[in-house]
Amino acid sequence: MQNVVLIIHLLLALSLIGVVLLQRSEGGGLGIGGGGMGPQAGRPPLTGLAKLTWGFAIAFICTSLTLTVIAAQQSAETSVLDRIGVEREPTAAPTLPDVQLPPTGGDQPLLPPRQD
Repeated sequence: MQNVVLIIHLLLALSLIGVVLLQRSEGGGLGIGGGGMGPQAGRPPLTGLAKLTWGFAIAFICTSLTLTVIAAQQSAETSVLDRIGVEREPTAAPTLPDVQLPPTGGDQPLLPPRQD
């Protein structure tokens, strides 16, 4: 199931790229050229390619969400290495080195040692 959705997802991605590249520039996007429509003209009507772009985009988002749900259902609390059968060596808890702390002097402030 996941492989089928993944293949559909990849085909949608390639189709979406192709349809976007086929569309005509509406102008002003990169600051070059553009249509003869002024800022007061409003939005142009949707063309067939624009509707196809919206369809591919919605389908792409749906397959993305579906793949996320499938991956969440297949996830487990075990490691990936445990699922493929690789045995790991048990690791021991790290040992701390012996640290000698200076004796506490009660309520007196810490002073550097004298040089006698």
